[in-house]
Formats: sequence, structure tokens, C-alpha cells
Amino acid sequence: MGQTRLFLTAPREQAESIFSVLDAHFEDDGLPISIFEPEEDSGIFQISIYAEDDVDGLERRVRESLADFSPIPPLKREEVPEIDWVSHSLEGLRPVRVGRFLVHGSHDRHLQRIGDIAIEIDAGLAFGTGHHGTTAGCLSVLADILKSEHPRNALDLGTGSAVLAIAIARAARIPVLATDIDPIATEVAASNVRLNRVASLVETHTAPGFHHAVFARKKPFDLIVANILARPLMALAPHMASHITPGGSLVLSGILERQRRAVVAAYGGQGFRHVRTQAREGWVTIHMKR
Repeated sequence: MGQTRLFLTAPREQAESIFSVLDAHFEDDGLPISIFEPEEDSGIFQISIYAEDDVDGLERRVRESLADFSPIPPLKREEVPEIDWVSHSLEGLRPVRVGRFLVHGSHDRHLQRIGDIAIEIDAGLAFGTGHHGTTAGCLSVLADILKSEHPRNALDLGTGSAVLAIAIARAARIPVLATDIDPIATEVAASNVRLNRVASLVETHTAPGFHHAVFARKKPFDLIVANILARPLMALAPHMASHITPGGSLVLSGILERQRRAVVAAYGGQGFRHVRTQAREGWVTIHMKR
């Protein structure tokens, strides 16, 4: 199914204000929203929001949410052809190096160095290639944790491509439970686990939240990483507390900088203490301990 892009153009200051309003207004809808400068150093930015259905309804909601802007820049439409955007975008992406971790596609295997913990992730349907600020942030924090701690049992909640589960398994050589709410993501994760030769360590399951018998069987975990979104992370705080060992490390990401305090507060109320926060590209990765 193709998508329709609604977009408008405005000077930087106004564009950033419009983006903030739309981002807050449509946060719960899960609709992709972007802002970029089509021509470098022009000072003119384009804000886009994408939809697959009810475009008229979306346009009406966009106009209503921007009612305080006068005048509203012209809102235009563009039909986006059906393309595997993940595969398309990854064609030109370079490998990502975070500490000892090297996330690469099959065409870049030759770039591995001695001592690298190489993770091969090709284009797929699941989120998490290492290029996004949240995934790279998790890899960076995990690299530091695994230098000073020795977890024996780990959980990657919302695993996506399984890049984080693979990273933990390859670096620490410990069992990792990798779960995702999306069965397609779970299939991709299992394929990547086999590709990276850690199938003996990483077990993949489709499971929403902690509602699956495998959690009771596998807990407690010394290390949990969850790269999801702020609101579901806050809702999961009590479950995280009941599934992690005392002194265990928790790595949370998928969190915008403005959401950091709320997430830390939610976990503070469950007996976690904040260790540090790392920011990348407007997103934060939070390390907490039980």
C-alpha cells in the first residue's frame, strides 16, 4: 500500500515550532513526521507527515492543530510510491562503529578489524540497524556496561532486528531472550541471530510486554535493554522491576530528550536509580540500576 505525504515549507524558526506542535499532537498516532532542509544553508525547512489512509481526515487534523499559526503555510500533498524504504535507504549506508561493535551489511564484511565485535544486519522489515540514534546509543551504553559488569542472563525487549541481543550475546557470551510484539520483527530477528551464529545463545519470541510464559521461565535478568518508546516504557516500569535482579542494569531508549525526566521518575518510583544518560540526535539512552 502506498503512502501520501502531507508537507509544508517555512523558515527555520517557524518550521521548528510547527514540527514541535505536530510531533506532540500526533505522538500517540505513530505517524512518521520529519523536518529537513531541502537546500543546505537556505534557512527554509520542510515538515512532512505520512499516512496510508484517511488523508482528508489527517489534513483536517493538521490544520486544526496549527490553528494558532497565522497564516498557515500552504499544505500540499504528494503520493509516495510503494518502495521497500528500509532496503532502499540502507543501500548507501556505511557501517556503524560504536566502541568495539561494528554493525555492517554483507557487502562491508571486509571492513572488519581485529578485535571487532561484528554484527551483520542487512536491510529488513524490522527496526534497528545501528544507524538510528537510539540503537547506536544503546550499543554505546551496553559496551560500557559489559566492560565493568558480568551479567549472566539478559533480555532484549522490543528486539526489532535483534542487533542489541546479538551484540550482548557476542560480547558477553551469555543467554539472551529477545522478544518483540511484531511477529514479522521476530522472524527477522531469528534470521539475524542465525546469520550471526549466536542461535545457541539468543532465543526469540513474539510477546507483547511481559505477557508470555517465557518470561517466568527465564527471569530474573541481570541486564535488560528496551529500545521502544517513552510511554510504553513508563507503563512497563513495574514489570521491569519484578523481572530484574537486585543490582541489575537497565538500558532504556526510544526516548526523546524532553521525555527523559518522566521516564526516570517512573523508574525511580520502582526502586531504580539513575546512572547516566547519553544523548544522540535528539534521543536519549538511559542507564539505570535496580
